[in-house]
Amino acid sequence: MNIYTDIFLTFAKIGSFTIGGGYAMVQMMEKEVVDKKHWLDHEEFMDTLVVAQSTPGLFAIDMASHIGLKLKGVTGGIVGALATALPSIVAILLIAIFFQTFKDNIYVEKIFMGVRPCVVALILAPCFGMAKKAKLNKFNWWIPVVAAVLISALGVSPIWCILATGIGGFIWGKLKD
Repeated sequence: MNIYTDIFLTFAKIGSFTIGGGYAMVQMMEKEVVDKKHWLDHEEFMDTLVVAQSTPGLFAIDMASHIGLKLKGVTGGIVGALATALPSIVAILLIAIFFQTFKDNIYVEKIFMGVRPCVVALILAPCFGMAKKAKLNKFNWWIPVVAAVLISALGVSPIWCILATGIGGFIWGKLKD
């Protein structure tokens, strides 16, 4: 199979079968990109995750474009980004076309009420996997906890948390050497 076709089909599948946005896609993306395709190893995937998190734009599309870029340059990045976005664009267009027909349907409303808790799980599940792969231990577990509290409870921008932890990690590495 052509690598561009493989990139397109892989990210279109990820974009089609994940509900809940970019973070809900992380686990499926990792299984496809790392475990099945072996396009990245776990460490490269985590690095890509950090870069995609800190770049502007939609997280899932950033991930797909970074992975596609690594595989086949700019064209691969564009193919990955388009493939990830296309299913959502099609779904939004279909919903927009038929929204008036089913917006007040009680069954549709109940379906969405049932799906919401699952979306929360889809977002939380990759967090536990990332915690393992990030080598959290008894000495550094507090860093993501403090960052989460700063972001969610105090409204601190994630950018400041990323910068602070990056600088802190750099300094810690220098001190250890």
